[in-house]
Amino acid sequence: MSIKIYKPTTPGRRQTSVLTRQDITAVKPEKSLLISAKRMAGRNAQGKITVRHQGGGANKKIRVVDYRRDKFDVPAVVKTIEYDPGRNARIALLAYADGEKRYIVAPQGLQVGEKVLSSQNKIEYKSGNAMPLKHIPAGVIVYNVEILPGHGGQLARGAGAGINLMGFDRGFAQLKMPSGEVRLVPETALAVIGTVSNPDFKNIRWGKAGRMRHRGIKPTVRGKAMNPVDHPHGGGEGVNPIGLKHPKTPWGKPAMGVKTRKPKKASSKFILSRRPSRKKKK
Repeated sequence: MSIKIYKPTTPGRRQTSVLTRQDITAVKPEKSLLISAKRMAGRNAQGKITVRHQGGGANKKIRVVDYRRDKFDVPAVVKTIEYDPGRNARIALLAYADGEKRYIVAPQGLQVGEKVLSSQNKIEYKSGNAMPLKHIPAGVIVYNVEILPGHGGQLARGAGAGINLMGFDRGFAQLKMPSGEVRLVPETALAVIGTVSNPDFKNIRWGKAGRMRHRGIKPTVRGKAMNPVDHPHGGGEGVNPIGLKHPKTPWGKPAMGVKTRKPKKASSKFILSRRPSRKKKK
């Protein structure tokens, strides 16, 4: 898997790069694991826009992915490595010994024909195998980690993501997230060995607005380019900066760097250290 850069035959191609699909082994997905995707365009059940800048995009089907990995002690063979329009990572089709098929988030380096296993007991430390954190030695990189045992993996599912298992303390595992945050997770929570596939996704240069529209992302208009009636940043003569004490949302609430996490949230006691600040150094 690598980045392909086109010759600059047009202005759009000049700034464009794409991922090669050498790692994909099948074009057509498994029909039994497909469901239709309803286009919501950022709207809720009442038809009100709750997420802006969404709409359009290419037609796509949702792949049913197994995050729980709860088919224990049944070996599975990797049949295909496939593209999933619903995520930036690759997915792998597993065929279990009893005939059932499931999709999983593919780890980096997984090949067709390999065998993977999920178990509640200690098994081989092999990329793609799933087991509770207490059976994994410190220093191993894991992904698709459960926050609550049995609820399915929720942490580190994006392309190239991986969590560093730092150690154990009083029934909890200490995990260092890709963001740098260190938190506690029950040691009985399930995790998958390895890192998520397709790590070069972050290096793609989308090049032109049309490719973003294909992804279902609509243009974002700057607040300072609007009128005062439309946005708190609007108005002024010429090219003006924000001109206020701090940036605001279109509804006047503080934005950009403002902490939104509730100070008394129940799960805060499991966070040992927050992620590093991203403020620019002077």
